[in-house]
Amino acid sequence: MTIDNAAFDEILARQPLMAIFRGLGVERSLALAEHAWSLGIHVVELPIQSDADLEALAVVAAAGRAAGHLVGAGTVVSTRHVELAASAGAAFTVSPGFDPLVARVSSEAGLPPLPGVATATEVQAAMAAGLTWLKAFPASLLGPAWFSAMAGPFPGARFVATGGMDASNAGEFLARGVRTVAVGSALEDPAQLPALAALLAE
Repeated sequence: MTIDNAAFDEILARQPLMAIFRGLGVERSLALAEHAWSLGIHVVELPIQSDADLEALAVVAAAGRAAGHLVGAGTVVSTRHVELAASAGAAFTVSPGFDPLVARVSSEAGLPPLPGVATATEVQAAMAAGLTWLKAFPASLLGPAWFSAMAGPFPGARFVATGGMDASNAGEFLARGVRTVAVGSALEDPAQLPALAALLAE
């Protein structure tokens, strides 16, 4: 059985930036999510590594639905995480690596999975399973040239660059064919916000 995550064609359409808010609690996560939405960053991910993270995900996901924005669960590394993400109202899941079982269970639960890859072998395996959207992690260590290299053998792959992304390097990654850049702490830095907003305007 193939695993389908083509829903990201729509989820991430015209979305060069995705926001990640890790371990910030309910109030801070909600405030930053609302700030991201106001900037035009409509897709938000909250990693789930604690009960507090799940509480924050549930609150932000509910606020997102009310405002017409999608909120996903990150650091999903087990089928139990998929269950928790679904119960908290997540719209999709994101994983640091590619686990076929986790991806399949997530897809079957109605949550398009975005698995992490860092090698050609992982890209090939994920695409063979039916996945077209992949999270390249850690993107800052892989470097922009990695994406150009992957485009040759895997022209159908759609990459989200995650890890070490901010206003200083996001543009270069987008120029190398990355579809979406995921930013986290950069959204808390007032000096970075104008540059990130400029990327959205482009």
